[in-house]
Amino acid sequence: MSDYTVQFPNLGMTFEINTTAFTIFGLEVKWYGILIAVGFLLAFIYALCSCKKMRIDQDKLIDVVIVGIIGGIIGARLYYVLFYAGDKYLKDPLSIFNITEGGLGIYGGIIGGLGFGAIMAKIRKLKIAPVLDVAALGFLIGQCIGRWGNFVNQEAFGTATDLPWAMSSENTVIEVGGAAHPCFLYESLWCLVGFILLHLFTRKLRRYDGQTFLLYVIWYGIGRFFIESLRTDSLLTPIFDLRISQLVAAVSVLAGIVLLIVFRNRTVLTGCGNKKIMELNGIHDEVEVKFDESAPSTIFGDLEVELDEEDALEDGEKEAEEETEMEIEDVEEVEEGDEKETEEEEENENG
Repeated sequence: MSDYTVQFPNLGMTFEINTTAFTIFGLEVKWYGILIAVGFLLAFIYALCSCKKMRIDQDKLIDVVIVGIIGGIIGARLYYVLFYAGDKYLKDPLSIFNITEGGLGIYGGIIGGLGFGAIMAKIRKLKIAPVLDVAALGFLIGQCIGRWGNFVNQEAFGTATDLPWAMSSENTVIEVGGAAHPCFLYESLWCLVGFILLHLFTRKLRRYDGQTFLLYVIWYGIGRFFIESLRTDSLLTPIFDLRISQLVAAVSVLAGIVLLIVFRNRTVLTGCGNKKIMELNGIHDEVEVKFDESAPSTIFGDLEVELDEEDALEDGEKEAEEETEMEIEDVEEVEEGDEKETEEEEENENG
């Protein structure tokens, strides 16, 4: 039996959703947890694959990631508990540890993960700035996938709408009286686009360690600010009728912009990025191949370079052989001339 019937009525799409993936030894394994775990795993794999390009020690980074995950869970839970509207956790403090009922704040997770991870990076003697750049891209992967857990649980949706992609379920009907904005989808796509852009930026344009992280803060903050304005279940500040996530997002964006301006002339780079800045820092790609910029670019560029080099070698060998043959011929001609002169001298003496 499904938990929810989710519809996108204007698109003619219907999904029967069961929040439980499977049961093992009487323990229900939820899709929400699986999706969060998959997001963490893919982010972790991406981070490890980026170590060579970013000049980060892989073994040390594993320690940082493990500690960062623990810190992220703690931070996400504390963030939710601190801004929870009501006295539930005051009356029952032990329920704070019961995360199986839900209640995690993404910004708390980011802050906790970064804080614990930075401390571990310092202990393991890793440069924090490039680690933050890798972490930022990992966060985007995790957030992109993790938001689909909200879809499965039919939570974190927005206000009522009749847009073509409006989503309807038992929960949206209760909360807004009909179809609502699929905010989970907005944020998932926003993070996907952000990951693609910042990945390309990091590989080709990054000018200093930490620049990718600052751009992540700005990118995610802008998206979260507007998406959060549509949400119906946002945490509010205890004093003002203001969404916590919007406030944090606005402060993050402003701080990121200020720091980008402050560091605009910075050129300290330890890994991949802008080619000129890499050369300035004495960084060279191990697999870098030099191309003739005046030559036409083709999909067989590497192959053409290799063939050109082989042809050049063959031409060089042929030229060397021809020069050697010419030298031998010259020596033979000289020897023949000497022999003729000797014979003529002997004939003159005999005569």
